[in-house]
Amino acid sequence: MENFETIAVRTQLERTQFKEHSVPLYLTSSYLFDDAEEMRASFAEEKERNIYSRFSNPNTSEFVEKVAKMEGAEAGYAFATGMSAVFSSLAALLNSGDHVISARSVFGSTHSLFTKFFPKWNITHSYFNVNHVNEIEALIKPETKILFAESPTNPGVDILDLELLGQIARKHGLLLIIDNCFATPYIQNPIKFGADLVIHSATKMIDGQGRVLGGVTVGTEELIREIYLFSRNTGPALSPFNAWVLSKSLETLPVRLEKHCENALKLAEFLEKEVSIEAVKYPFLRSHPQYEVAKKQMRLGGNIVAFQLKGGIESGRRFIDNLKLCSRSANLGDTRTIVTHPASTTHSKLSDEELEAAGISKGLVRVSAGLEHIDDIIKDMKNALNN
Repeated sequence: MENFETIAVRTQLERTQFKEHSVPLYLTSSYLFDDAEEMRASFAEEKERNIYSRFSNPNTSEFVEKVAKMEGAEAGYAFATGMSAVFSSLAALLNSGDHVISARSVFGSTHSLFTKFFPKWNITHSYFNVNHVNEIEALIKPETKILFAESPTNPGVDILDLELLGQIARKHGLLLIIDNCFATPYIQNPIKFGADLVIHSATKMIDGQGRVLGGVTVGTEELIREIYLFSRNTGPALSPFNAWVLSKSLETLPVRLEKHCENALKLAEFLEKEVSIEAVKYPFLRSHPQYEVAKKQMRLGGNIVAFQLKGGIESGRRFIDNLKLCSRSANLGDTRTIVTHPASTTHSKLSDEELEAAGISKGLVRVSAGLEHIDDIIKDMKNALNN
């Protein structure tokens, strides 16, 4: 197998008759057939080819092929957003009466799927605490079908032992689905540890510049086939333009992530020494509770740092308001450093009890370390803390 950097740069569509070096945009909704028989065979899936861009498109196919190679997966499907990837992947594989076991620390919209929307279709769930993975087996029911988790988690940056999750899933015949958004394929490959499907919000680090939305799910051909058939009919397909942008973004993913992670680690080390901060979470800090697990399954620590300010929610808001350089935004994975207050933004739909159960305090601040010079990031943080 080629090295990651080579896959990122050299996985491309076949060149057209124009011999272009960079892959062109295929901005077309549909495709032509030579005759009636080719059209019949294509719709009967006897012939593999592009039919309609809701099903497939050359740009989306290239993007999916790259991510699948990077993750060590057999196949994949690309979506309009990360949440459409999460929803479609779960909905395609679940039936009425099925049960999902999930880590309690998941993205707010994923939590809403489990608590507000899936119950309408008689799909139930049970949560386990990310720090008590030994709870999982006690939650398994005859109707349990899927084990779902994020690692690192959003926004608390907790780490789950993927190898252990894989062992539990195999033992009980469950499908293991991992949201790998925070780590990206460069930092972590859950399939190596037993995951059946891996999901990414490509909007984040894969794009890396805050430009476009996108999502992708990769895994076994059998499962992706089910997801493809569901998505072909429900229509959450990624646009060709966004796919082209994301595929080009993947070419620089390793280079960008090396710097992002270097900045994040230095920022975490700085924050850990600040007296106004109660706690700092970053996977490659030795103080992280799952540091050894992180070192086992991750190449780098990622670009997300979480910390708890003394003084709770008001202290957190004042800190964010005092920032001059860093951006106040709910996004992450941008070239620019972004600071977010999860309790009032991304996880604001959770009740106080749900926030506490997910390990999200009201004073928790999430930082997505960007590519500015680390001295400037730290200077801005220091001034905001002092003020």
